[in-house]
Amino acid sequence: MEYPFSECAVARYDALAGAAGKGAVDAQTEHDLLLQPYLAVVGAGASIFGRQVLYRRLRRGLDAAELSAVRARVAALLADGAALERCAAPLQVLRKASAEVADTLFGAPLPAVPRWSSWLWLLPLAFVASAVASVFWLAALLPAVLLSLLLMAIQVTHHARVQQWESVAEALRLQLYAHSRQEAAPGAEQAGRLRGMLARSAATTLPGVVEYADWIMLANLKHYFHTRRLVTGHAAFLRESYRLVAGLDADLALAHHLAAQAQWCWAEEGWEQEIHLQAVTHPLLAGAQALDLSLEGSSAFISGQNGIGKSTLLRTVGLNLLAARGFGFCYAAAARVPNLPVVASMQNEDALADGESLYQSELRRAQELIMLSRQPQRAVYIIDEIFRGTNHMESVSAAAAVLEELAAQGTVLVSSHNVVLAQLLDRCCVPLLVQRRGERLVLTPGVLSDINGLALLAQSGFDPAIERRAREVYKRLSGRLLPA
Repeated sequence: MEYPFSECAVARYDALAGAAGKGAVDAQTEHDLLLQPYLAVVGAGASIFGRQVLYRRLRRGLDAAELSAVRARVAALLADGAALERCAAPLQVLRKASAEVADTLFGAPLPAVPRWSSWLWLLPLAFVASAVASVFWLAALLPAVLLSLLLMAIQVTHHARVQQWESVAEALRLQLYAHSRQEAAPGAEQAGRLRGMLARSAATTLPGVVEYADWIMLANLKHYFHTRRLVTGHAAFLRESYRLVAGLDADLALAHHLAAQAQWCWAEEGWEQEIHLQAVTHPLLAGAQALDLSLEGSSAFISGQNGIGKSTLLRTVGLNLLAARGFGFCYAAAARVPNLPVVASMQNEDALADGESLYQSELRRAQELIMLSRQPQRAVYIIDEIFRGTNHMESVSAAAAVLEELAAQGTVLVSSHNVVLAQLLDRCCVPLLVQRRGERLVLTPGVLSDINGLALLAQSGFDPAIERRAREVYKRLSGRLLPA
């Protein structure tokens, strides 16, 4: 039975393994692009080891050499079913792990084992000697009782730590077993030996014996300190073993995931301002309609009628860019995309507990994006309905200023119902229109002219008089706000 792990546990390796890649996905981008649900799909069936590596790859990205190596391994597994099964068999044991080991291997060094632990064997010996002596000499009963109380006190004091460590030690033994079964892997023999050294002796784990061995002979406590010393002494090897085994489990998960996909392709790396996605879809949406997107040297302003799927398109592009950057593939017929960080701003909300309004939340996020854009590394910015929390004129004005700044430093994909932005951003953003043609959605050059927001008033049951009045107001406002 596989042990359930929290999202925090899955993210632990990434948090501890140090900076890597060209820019990590931040918390809001992770939330806006639905990365946690996506990782649950990609990592279905993977152990905590593989899921931790998948999370890190998706969040940090890989360089060209690493992506090439991942593609080669996954492609080999997909091409050879027998090889896939051979790889999967020894990794199955990893699903039995009830603890994650990244904290132990990559976190703060384990506290030093106390010197007095080397003398633990004296307590059980003294207790047994006193107990035997009390049969012949009543006065020996007192030290026997005192020693038994001391043994119990030691067990009670260390019980929780010993139990927690046993789960970690067992997970490390599973890791080393999986490593030792990879015959061509470096260090396989050493992994097998170290696994045996971490195991308790069979004599102390027999049913009916283990309780006496632990409570009287302190077998569990001696094993606790012994294995702590082993892990500390072999920390460097255990970290390399983790990377090997967890990486293999992640590759295996990717192979199983791709084998179940109706359409996908290996992503080619384009230059910094190049995005070409042919028949791209969202992997979390069953029956999602495919769209083509082609940008080279410019950003994009995306418009379309209410409910047509602009936000879904942005999430589709953002998620595919991250999949290409971290895993090497896209959910498309063909893909050529940059290996750049992706930053999203799609679901800003007010925070009443912090006294932050929607507009303040949007301003804070916009400021974060501006700060990111001033770093040497370019990025792709995915933005949906910027500055909804203020009036129309201020929204358009602030949006134009922020988007121009971002587009000067990276590639921006922005959608908005404020179509006047398309004209204000014509020097940096190509206008693209999402529209329906028959049963298909297409993305074509242009800006939305046939709005449907007011028509939805009637469809939602409002009185026709309200719709007519709304159209009159819209016409008057349009004459004032739209450029000539």
